[in-house]
This record gives sequence, C-alpha cells and structure tokens, in this order.
Amino acid sequence: PRQKFQQRAPHSPWHPPASEMNIMVRGGALRLIGGARVAGARFMSGDAAGEWFNPNTGWRVKRQVHDAHVPFPNFLVQPKVASVIGAPMTLGQPKEGTDDGPDMIRAAGLHQELSSLGWQVSDQGNIEMPSPSPSDAGLQGPGRARHPQPVGRGCELVCGKVEEATRQGHFVLTLGGDHSIGAGTVGGILKARPETGIVWVDAHADINTPSMSESGNMHGMPLSLVMGLEKPHELPGWSWLSSVPRLSPRQLVYIGLRDVDEREVQLLRDLGILAFTMYHVDKYGIGGVMERTLEHLQHRPLHLSYDIDAVDPLHAPATGTTVRGGLTFREAHYVAEAVGESGQLGSLDMVEVNPSLGSDSDTKQTVEMGLALVSSAMGSRIV
Repeated sequence: PRQKFQQRAPHSPWHPPASEMNIMVRGGALRLIGGARVAGARFMSGDAAGEWFNPNTGWRVKRQVHDAHVPFPNFLVQPKVASVIGAPMTLGQPKEGTDDGPDMIRAAGLHQELSSLGWQVSDQGNIEMPSPSPSDAGLQGPGRARHPQPVGRGCELVCGKVEEATRQGHFVLTLGGDHSIGAGTVGGILKARPETGIVWVDAHADINTPSMSESGNMHGMPLSLVMGLEKPHELPGWSWLSSVPRLSPRQLVYIGLRDVDEREVQLLRDLGILAFTMYHVDKYGIGGVMERTLEHLQHRPLHLSYDIDAVDPLHAPATGTTVRGGLTFREAHYVAEAVGESGQLGSLDMVEVNPSLGSDSDTKQTVEMGLALVSSAMGSRIV
C-alpha cells in the first residue's frame, strides 16, 4: 500500500523538520528531499556550500533563488504575507497520490524560499478533504460527474479559506491536489475580487460539463462549474456555487493547451475564450504569448492556476495526465515570471503534482519543478 508522506491534524500550521532545513539545493535539476541524496551527488564545502556535483554528468548545480523585487500589487498588504493552503484533493481524478503533493512541496523548501523572497509565510495547513460515503454512487447528478458530493464539499472548503485570506490582503498560494480544486480557488477569489482575470496554464481545457464529459472526472470540469454552465449548483455538493459570481469568458486566458476534447474545442470557440495552444507558443514564442495574455487581462487582479502537466513530461514526469510536447523548462518559468512581473498577481495554484507516479527521480524532479515555478511567480529571478 502507498505510504503517506506525513500525517498532521487538519488546519495545523506546517513546519519542516529541522533535518530537512539545510539540505535543499536548486537550479533546474533535482532537489534533495527528506534527506535522500541524488545518486552520484556530493556536497561542496566552504564558499561552495549549497552546491552539489554529479560526476556522471559533470553538472554543478547552485541554489538559484534571488529576490528581484518585482512590482507588487497595490491590493495586497505590506509587509507582504503569503497564505499557504494545502488542498489534498484526489477524488477529481482516478489516481492516488495527489494528496501528497502539498506536503512534498513544503518539504522541498517552500517556506525557506518564500522567506528568502521577502514573504512572511502564514501556513494554514491542509484542509481535511471529505471522503466518499457508502451512499456516494460515484456518478451522480445531471450528466456524468464522478464523486460530485465529496469533491463539491471539498471545493467549498477551499473556496472559504481562499476568500478569507484574499479579503485579508494576503497573497494566496494553494497547493493541490488535483485540478478540481480550481473551482474552489477561483470561486473564493471571485467572491473577494469579482473582476479578477484567470490565467489557466494546463495541457487540458478543464471546461467539460457533466453532460459533455466522457470520464466523469471532475478535474476536467472546474471552469465550466465557475462559469455557470449547465446549472452546476444542481449537482450534489455544489449548491454553494449559487453565491459565487460567475466567471466571464472575457476573464479567462489559457496557456499551453495540447489535449482538448472535441466538444471542449467547440465550447471555447462558441464562448470566444482566448486560448493559446502549444501551436501558438511555437508561432509567437512564449514572450509573444505572454504579452498578448497580459494585454487581454490588463487592469485586472490576476490569479494564476498552474497545472504541472502543462510542462513537458521531460521536466515534470510525476503527474497523472502527461502529454508530450509541453512547455520547456524555460517556457514554463517565463509564464510564471511574466505574470509575476505584471504587478497584478494576487494568487496562485500549483496542482497535479503526484509523487506516487514514476520513480523516485521522477518525483524529485517534478516536485522541484513545482516549487521552482512557485518561486518564479512570487519573485525569484536569475539576477
């Protein structure tokens, strides 16, 4: 059976064990997690402390977290505070392991990195996600939605926590968990700041409605739910959506799409949603895509919802729905950097990191990528 990474009481603040505080290295390769060393790596001493060297490749990797003092949104409080919310949802998709994502990212050095970027960290711990009851038949409600009751209740909890932190003027960092939690994070943001623009970075459009979905997996539905398509409040567990302002198609931009269902394609066209697929990344370059994205959403607070599967599986293999041909390492970082430099970014999701998939090396690489993207969005630059 899969071993849980760590168990804690819900809502308790998270603090990394002292043994893990000083073993983290960064730089675009692998991170040492929980005391496990990368094969063939060794630590340097003296001025080179914090480096490691892999004799098999000849790579020398240094820590690369530099506070660049990027523009800061005027709707957030000073000194700047990051509220970290763990949302260990798994029921939006069929594979176990996404519930370990929040703790793995924390253990990889999240608090230290945010502190080095000038953030005061207020960790809210992990939300205790509801479990399916014996009466939960799986597919329920109008159309096809798998486990709508516990997923809906879990997203309602996420919505409340995100709304509370947003109204306090905190930057809200939500760690998933599968991407069904996007209905909760976007819902909470919209309740506090209804005009917010959403940058959805994902290989998939996640705009299936229950009647459109072939699988019934709710991590493919969050945007249709917050946009009010097909009366989502009629789904078991989703009545809370009736109090959430609806997301307008004009408030949404996609980046990195490459695996979109046929009916979703038609829906994107009918709604006129601005969607940049990997074709557009090739055509315009990632710089051109981000210029167009930020121009479309200018003068709005921004929420960045980042699914790690937007990144090519060469760089982030431990996730549930990998698709070849994704964002490169630098393209993935540039998306986060550009949104952060807009001076309008107020909240961020990092989702679908699944440590149970792939080898230990795959897990370390994917967790490192997720943490590095968070750092890039929240102020880290090369110089």
